[in-house]
Amino acid sequence: MKRAVENKCESIAFPLISSGIYGYPKDEALQVATSTIQDFLADHDLDVTLVVFDKSAFTISCELLGAVESYIDEHYVDTHQIRRRQLLDVEREALYEADEGISKYNKPIFEEMIAPSVGASAPLDDLVGNLDEPFSQMLLRLIDVKELKDVEVYKRANLDRKLFSKIRSNKGYTPSKRTAIALAVALELSLNETDDLLERAGYALSHAAKFDVIVEYFITNGKYDVFEINEVPFEYDQPLLGG
Repeated sequence: MKRAVENKCESIAFPLISSGIYGYPKDEALQVATSTIQDFLADHDLDVTLVVFDKSAFTISCELLGAVESYIDEHYVDTHQIRRRQLLDVEREALYEADEGISKYNKPIFEEMIAPSVGASAPLDDLVGNLDEPFSQMLLRLIDVKELKDVEVYKRANLDRKLFSKIRSNKGYTPSKRTAIALAVALELSLNETDDLLERAGYALSHAAKFDVIVEYFITNGKYDVFEINEVPFEYDQPLLGG
């Protein structure tokens, strides 16, 4: 990496070969590589890609993986399809009766659902004129509140300087969802704060997306190391945070 900087390279990629043919412990190899990269990037601006041959080239903590798996089992909606269908069946039975069509007990609820909303809707000009604080503006405000520097934030988020500069300079710029989440992680936001920031870019964390559930696990448990987080989505064939 030093040689890359000396030669004015903007990016570098190298393989994690020590955990392959040389048989170095896989978990230690990954930890040493990522920590070394992080330490170097603290003082240098360089796009570094760590290449692994396949998933067998490294292992992550069994304790961490087990905790994430438990969280996914509890929150990922695809693991609860049968239970959700059962709940829907119960709801349908409560709303409809075989003879009358609509349950008397639930009739007021049903009528409220189909009743037209009361009052005139707001004019479009009023809605457009009262937009929420845009993503870029909120991000910069949070950076100031957290008393952080821009460079700290985009490096913690695993983003390059050019992308962050684009977000900072363009008030109306909308980053990708992965970029927005990475910035929330870099700022060490709570789950509610993360939801609020994502909303400004038109996104939301969803229990219908495994990637979102994985990220939610780390945020709710106060774990904000992007490199550690990215080990788990990689294990589940999900996209990674940052660049």
